[in-house]
Amino acid sequence: MDLVWLKFAICVAIILLPGRQVARYGDVIAEKTGLGGVWVGVVLVAVTTSLPELFTGISSVTLAKAPDLTVGNLFGANTFNLFNLALLDLAYRRGPLLTAVGSRHLLTAGLSLVLVAFVAACLLISKLVSFPAIGWVGVYTPVIFLLYLLMVRMIFNHERAQVSAIEAPIKYGGVTLRQAYQRFAVAALFIIGAGVWLALVGKEMAEVTGLAQGFVGSLFLGFTTTLPEMTVSFAALRLGACDLCVANMVGSNLFNMTIIGIDDLFYTEGPILNAVSQNHLLTALVVILMTSVVMLGIILRPQRKTPLGASSYSLALIALFLLGAYASFAIS
Repeated sequence: MDLVWLKFAICVAIILLPGRQVARYGDVIAEKTGLGGVWVGVVLVAVTTSLPELFTGISSVTLAKAPDLTVGNLFGANTFNLFNLALLDLAYRRGPLLTAVGSRHLLTAGLSLVLVAFVAACLLISKLVSFPAIGWVGVYTPVIFLLYLLMVRMIFNHERAQVSAIEAPIKYGGVTLRQAYQRFAVAALFIIGAGVWLALVGKEMAEVTGLAQGFVGSLFLGFTTTLPEMTVSFAALRLGACDLCVANMVGSNLFNMTIIGIDDLFYTEGPILNAVSQNHLLTALVVILMTSVVMLGIILRPQRKTPLGASSYSLALIALFLLGAYASFAIS
């Protein structure tokens, strides 16, 4: 068992170290392209920091033959991303974090909630009736891809309208856009390699500990594969890029649901949601509730934190996360 935990620790280290570079060069790209922190955070940074989820999922369904592991990882990663928003709020000393960022994040959060609810509904239906398939792929997979593209387009149009009216100061005059892309890519390669290995380690952990694959995916892999998001967002917070920090977390949740469609393409034994436990619906419900809390925080924009040093919405996020983790463990 000690060897399994050593492998797990090595994966954590490999994923963690490049994350700091992603925050810096993501901020550079946002400045150089003029696209703004929200758009770059939702698409470029969020997709890059979600590469562990992507490659862990592909490895889980192709090498490890463990679809429960990847679906649990993706829903679990979403809960960790929202939990990390609470930790970021604790670390932010100038007041509630969601009050300091633009209301533009409300659109991304709402769209991610819709996509999570759609995938959860497909999972529920797949347990009640035989879901139609195109070959081995569920009919919901092309719908997931289409929804993601439409949502990204909506966010782009909304962000472009907002950013066009803002003239941001130049912070990275000494770094070219080409250099930023190159250094961004190098950091991503390390994340990809660790993500492939992590799927095999996760399955081994499930076998050694005797815990269900869905629980291991939701807890252990969900935590590890969100380390890039956590590292990048904390680094962005230190840089003062609050919009990039929040957009990375919420945008990752949007992309994570798209990964389920990608995994379905690689899982050749039938529609992937037919092969996984219905217990994931509990985690999906927790994600929906936590996302709703974040949206309320953006709408209400509280001006002060509680005496505990956290905003009221952060305390609600922490409570929902802990209840969901306990319920997931009890069920498994």
